[in-house]
Amino acid sequence: MLTVGRIAAQTGLSPKAVRLYEANGLIDPPERTAAGYRTYTDKAVPVLGFIRQAQALGLSLKEIKDILDLQRRGEQPCGLVTDLLDQHLADIDRRIADLEALRTTLRHARAQADRATERGESALVCHIIESTTAGA
Repeated sequence: MLTVGRIAAQTGLSPKAVRLYEANGLIDPPERTAAGYRTYTDKAVPVLGFIRQAQALGLSLKEIKDILDLQRRGEQPCGLVTDLLDQHLADIDRRIADLEALRTTLRHARAQADRATERGESALVCHIIESTTAGA
């Protein structure tokens, strides 16, 4: 039997994280000692390792729980994992596109600022922002 501190140390997690995963149903509730301390079996170690790796891939706790629930029902969750990873990749691609568009807008605003400064233009607050149009 492993205490929350020992299982946390063994898996590279914090005791708080282990308790959070328990509260969210990602790991089975541990047995309790007469004093109320949590005691985990060795079976929890690989599950906690899986959770840690899944989080490193950007999966949310809800997504990880869905994967674990499938596995606990005896189903193969790899199809779900593939779908989730594809969704995350698509989200990242959208964010990259948004950031590239923002970079273009900022470069345009910066160039406009240089031109306005060269012309000695004044503005109510700041011509850099006032002369910038979104999506330009």
